[in-house]
Amino acid sequence: MTSIDPQMRGADPRVAGGRLTVDLDALVANYRQMAERSTPAEAAAVVKADAYGLGAGPVVAALVAEGCRKFFVALPEEGLAVRGAAPDAEIYVFNGLFSPEAASFYREGRLIPVLNSQTDLAIWEAHGWDDGDTPRPCALHVETGMNRLGLTPERTRILAQENALTGALTPRLILSHLACADTPDHPMNRKQLESFQALCALFPDAESSLANSAGIFLGGEFLCDVTRPGVSLYGSNPVNNTENPMQPVATVQARIAQLRQVPAGGTVSYGATPVTRDTLLAVTATGYADGYHRSGSGAGVPLRNAVPQGACGFVDGERVPVIGRITMDLTLFDVTDLGPDALQVGDFIELIGHNMPVDDVAMACGTISYELLTSLGRRYERHYVHGGDRI
Repeated sequence: MTSIDPQMRGADPRVAGGRLTVDLDALVANYRQMAERSTPAEAAAVVKADAYGLGAGPVVAALVAEGCRKFFVALPEEGLAVRGAAPDAEIYVFNGLFSPEAASFYREGRLIPVLNSQTDLAIWEAHGWDDGDTPRPCALHVETGMNRLGLTPERTRILAQENALTGALTPRLILSHLACADTPDHPMNRKQLESFQALCALFPDAESSLANSAGIFLGGEFLCDVTRPGVSLYGSNPVNNTENPMQPVATVQARIAQLRQVPAGGTVSYGATPVTRDTLLAVTATGYADGYHRSGSGAGVPLRNAVPQGACGFVDGERVPVIGRITMDLTLFDVTDLGPDALQVGDFIELIGHNMPVDDVAMACGTISYELLTSLGRRYERHYVHGGDRI
């Protein structure tokens, strides 16, 4: 591993209100597990949204060192960032082409577009790049039931006939996306697989890809030629109502800015949440601007989607509840039960990590781990751990 780009180091540790530690060893272990589960298919890696908020540069470099050779991003600029860390990889861009001018980004970074519509097909045929003697390499996204992006089955069949004659495009990969793979017994899974297999048969020279993180656990025919693990790589449980087999990757900690006593009958934060006992508060310098969602506010705050008890932090071996409303830059924790001398200004409270699994925190905030991770802001001091050492 090379040293971390200065832009990825985050805030100055002397003044940062929080700390984000990314365990690249755990990331690699998760990729290795998903690659093994994908056998005989090849496991790619989904690194869109800045590698789910954890930093595409160091994440991609670690995965390349482990042997990953295919990456998926959402937008061309993300692809260019990945290219810097993976000079020889195949990089696919999910969200297609917005205009003929967009083709220059693909040419510059040797990015492969995922074509989702007739407009995409026309733009790429007219303005795409050729890979040596291979005209216009691309991936085709075919619609099998998600109804988000993708070529309709009818349009896919027409394209197969036309392209067999013209050879204008070179589909390297045919892909679709499972809508309900996190619920293994959902009938939609089998329905989508059968539709996908019928469309893939129209392009016998192309590889196929259907399984996301959850789809990999379906196994068998769902694996196709290439799998696309995403959220599982970053430590989240990909399958509902099962024990999480993935290692935690991100640890998020908030720094204590102040400790203060509030007497019984007093109130805290916006909306004046009452306290019913003499309470010791730890005021931490992290809030919803840092991705710690306001909907995790505790102590009975009546916010839509918030569970009654709200989110918790972890410090000094104990869980401590959020009290009052989480604000833009500050979050309050009730640390009374730890005792008056357990903490001091400058200590850290874990928000997400080994003791506070990301899926549990997301549930407390009424959301999912994807949203929580991709919301992590740039105000954290950032550390990357590789080979047991911080880099």
